[in-house]
Amino acid sequence: MTKLDSTLRTRFAPSPTGFLHIGGARTALFSWAYARRFGGKFILRIEDTDRERSTEESERGVIDGLRWLGIQWDGEIARQSEANARHQEVIEDLLTAGKAYRCICSREELEQRKQEHIARGDKWTYDRKCRDEDYAADCGTHVVRLKLPDTGMLGWVDGVFGESGQDASEIGDVIIRRSDGSPLYHLAVVVDDIDLGINFVIRGQDHHSNTPFQLAIYQAMGVEPPRLAHVPLIVGKNGKKLSKRRDPISVQQFQEEGYLPEAMRNWLTRIGWSHGDQEVFSSEEITQTFDLEHVNHSSAQADLEKLVWLNQHYLKTLPMDQIRDYVLPFLEKEVGGSVQWDDALAFYIEADRERPKTLVEMAQRARFLLLDDDALQIDEKAAKKHLKANIAPALEQLRDAFAALGAWDHESIEGAFQSVLEQQNRERSEEQGEMKMGKLAQPVRVAVTGGPVSPGIHETLMALGQERSVTRLSNAIQAIRARA
Repeated sequence: MTKLDSTLRTRFAPSPTGFLHIGGARTALFSWAYARRFGGKFILRIEDTDRERSTEESERGVIDGLRWLGIQWDGEIARQSEANARHQEVIEDLLTAGKAYRCICSREELEQRKQEHIARGDKWTYDRKCRDEDYAADCGTHVVRLKLPDTGMLGWVDGVFGESGQDASEIGDVIIRRSDGSPLYHLAVVVDDIDLGINFVIRGQDHHSNTPFQLAIYQAMGVEPPRLAHVPLIVGKNGKKLSKRRDPISVQQFQEEGYLPEAMRNWLTRIGWSHGDQEVFSSEEITQTFDLEHVNHSSAQADLEKLVWLNQHYLKTLPMDQIRDYVLPFLEKEVGGSVQWDDALAFYIEADRERPKTLVEMAQRARFLLLDDDALQIDEKAAKKHLKANIAPALEQLRDAFAALGAWDHESIEGAFQSVLEQQNRERSEEQGEMKMGKLAQPVRVAVTGGPVSPGIHETLMALGQERSVTRLSNAIQAIRARA
């Protein structure tokens, strides 16, 4: 496809039986991007017919995950459970037309005949025992089977894999309604796609083997099937299938770990798809460039290092208003309460934004600004290394110099440091050696932030403010004296 097509309709049809898997999220992204690129519609259908496993919580998780990723569907959300009467109507129509039939074979009978076939070296498909019996609705416990041709390729040209299909003889007369009266998933999917006008289905490769049977249902209903494209599955870095126990696989998990939706959307789109050598894609670029021709045929690895790199890129480059909105919930979680965004916090986040890898890390690094001075806890290892008794005199001199400053800016703070360093170096013995900026700045950093890592010491102190910097230095000096 190379031109706009307002009739194009794609869809994403998740089952709300758990979290939004990154594989499903990528499929949704591909379907959404394809529809947007060519001017079509993207439909969201919740396949909630598994009443035992489908939950409202899981459905909200799927919907919230899609919204967080910036995937917006067209129209109202469709729900498969609301179309049950329509599914039954189609099954009855197929029975009436002689394209399906009732089968009364029990599981035990089927298993016995299956084993007999296997013992003879034959491949088992249903042996059509009930195909010509014409059982009525009152025949007792039964299933409904679709009549498939004796032979003939049920094939299609896949948007990713090209010529695909399977001979009808290898499939057999498959069940389309169970003995409890519920329609089989494949029947429901076909009917729903027809009724929603879906004419292009992009889905995971795990559905590739189901497609010939679904094509047989379209054929029996006399409806042209949609174009189909199956995208390879996502695997871990070791090439193995993603595992919930071993790998992060939930979109919500990545969100909670502090990844940005821009980074996640960019990363998922690039798993198994390429556009030249480009790595960074805005949402607009995704919808302008995505195609199926450049989807890989082999399984695609989820490279978490690439996600971290992308996340840092967006943390560095997004407008601060967006960073503020993203990081505030993580800051509030850090301190266990509401956080007021002010100039000092904005100044610090701006100064530090190139260093953290996630929003969690960004919030942790800014936590010292939000704590009461007496509530700051200094990392024991950092204190042992940097807040030794011999640094206390220099810290006292610097505290007093800070307290006497009339202005609190980079130039004034730097002047106070230089004054104390000069004074210290005049007083130090030859054995002690010269005190350089790093030898003083790091103890100050530990004293005012509680740890050994922050942006430049001048920016850190400017964000904290004059009064609080003096107070925290006094608290650190007191702690040093108490340990001596």
